[in-house]
Amino acid sequence: MSGSIRLYVEAPLHAGAEIATTPAQAHYLATVMRRAVGETVRLFNGRDGEWDARILALRRDRARLGAERQMLPQAPEPDIWLLFAPLKRDATDLVVQKATELGASAILPVLTERTNTTRLNLDRLRAIATEAAEQCERQTLPRIEEARRLPALLAEWPAGRTLVSALERAAAPLVRPHACPAALLVGPEGGFTDMELDALRRHPFVVAASLGPRILRAETAVIVGLALLQAADGG
Repeated sequence: MSGSIRLYVEAPLHAGAEIATTPAQAHYLATVMRRAVGETVRLFNGRDGEWDARILALRRDRARLGAERQMLPQAPEPDIWLLFAPLKRDATDLVVQKATELGASAILPVLTERTNTTRLNLDRLRAIATEAAEQCERQTLPRIEEARRLPALLAEWPAGRTLVSALERAAAPLVRPHACPAALLVGPEGGFTDMELDALRRHPFVVAASLGPRILRAETAVIVGLALLQAADGG
């Protein structure tokens, strides 16, 4: 399947379904990839598996695709959330891209006392996640939420979901696989304040963990932490 063009669509997928692309997808097919009417692409929508589809009509600003046959059924994925303190734009983009590739089911920006930035372009981040899912052969997109304050998230935390808090310079065990549902919390580059650490310790669903002896950049910590948590489900 390597080399196949994969596109995420919102429409239902079934044999005979006709799907209108977005202008950006049409431009990608016609101008960037130089595809033509009659050629095939792969489609997924997070619900109906992966489908072969044929290009029925194609212009630079619009295209029509016809779903022909299901190539892969919808596969279950690990239910792992990522909570992270937003970083500068390029670093935040990287976090969203890599979290998508590593299977995070939801991405929740968290505002802490030392968060670097509070400005997020959610449309941009969702576009980055879509492109990452298309390229890594993932069948779903992560849910990306509005940024929220850490105390508010902790107060409304869902029952039954473990929150693994990655802490620097902490006498805590290395992050280990946890049964889903689970979540990873990566703090800001300056670390959590003492008050925030106390708040985390007060919640029984929070598990303190270390990412090893080195001080990692926040975006690196996300990659390492998600890989370790996801090991229980084989990635």
